[in-house]
Amino acid sequence: MAGFFKSLFNKITNRAEIDWDDLEADLISSDLGIRMTTAILDELRDLGREISGEDVVQVTRRQISKRLPDALAPPVPRADGKPFVILVVGVNGTGKTTSSAKLGLWFKQRNHSVILAAADTFRAAAVEQLQRWGERLSISVVTGNPNADPSSVCFHAHQKAIADKVEFLICDTAGRIHTRHNLMEELGKICRTLAKQDASAPHLTLLVVDATTGSNALQQAKEFHKASPLDGLIITKLDGSGKGGIAVSIHDQLNIPPRFLGTGEEPDAFSIFQKESFVADIL
Repeated sequence: MAGFFKSLFNKITNRAEIDWDDLEADLISSDLGIRMTTAILDELRDLGREISGEDVVQVTRRQISKRLPDALAPPVPRADGKPFVILVVGVNGTGKTTSSAKLGLWFKQRNHSVILAAADTFRAAAVEQLQRWGERLSISVVTGNPNADPSSVCFHAHQKAIADKVEFLICDTAGRIHTRHNLMEELGKICRTLAKQDASAPHLTLLVVDATTGSNALQQAKEFHKASPLDGLIITKLDGSGKGGIAVSIHDQLNIPPRFLGTGEEPDAFSIFQKESFVADIL
């Protein structure tokens, strides 16, 4: 994740004079967005002197920190003993199903009971993938028939979670955006179905975004947020070419905070978002 900003730092450090147009293009390409880039450039110009690579890093770090929330408390088991229901949404290819499994492991490692619902039923591979993860991590996975209604899978998983007094139910859902109408219909139906057994469910809706996709991730966040209000992000592929800047843009523009980070292929390459370490890593 730090690779992009390190190369930017080196580029500026090795130049006699800063090229403002070049710097602007570099900052925009880091997925920080126009608004954030403008704020960084304005603050740098306000210094009224020759700019160093260290100045760019410090100002960028300060602007990013200003626009990111402090880490939010992780979900905890409910006092009434009913399952805490989490919807995991996002387009296919972002690491959604893997993130659902990793989130389940994250709770399990903290001695919480978990069930996974394989409700991305229109992609058979997603159901099989979650089943394999469940076997690997020893987490129960509820599935439906091929092409089953996603809401029915969530309903049965919720039923089981209630009966077995499971603390967390994680539903892997909605792996596509055909049209906004379809997306809204499907997510709306899942939410209504869950509410039949618990009027307060779902309790958390997390969008999985791939850090390598840049502005596409922002557009996905806008679409899903309209379909079903989002409570946070799981940002994946931060171990690769993902720059992490998209997390800043999404929070800055849509006020959807990063909650968890995926940093590799292994099941435990998954962590809760911490602002200080996140900013330090990307800069």
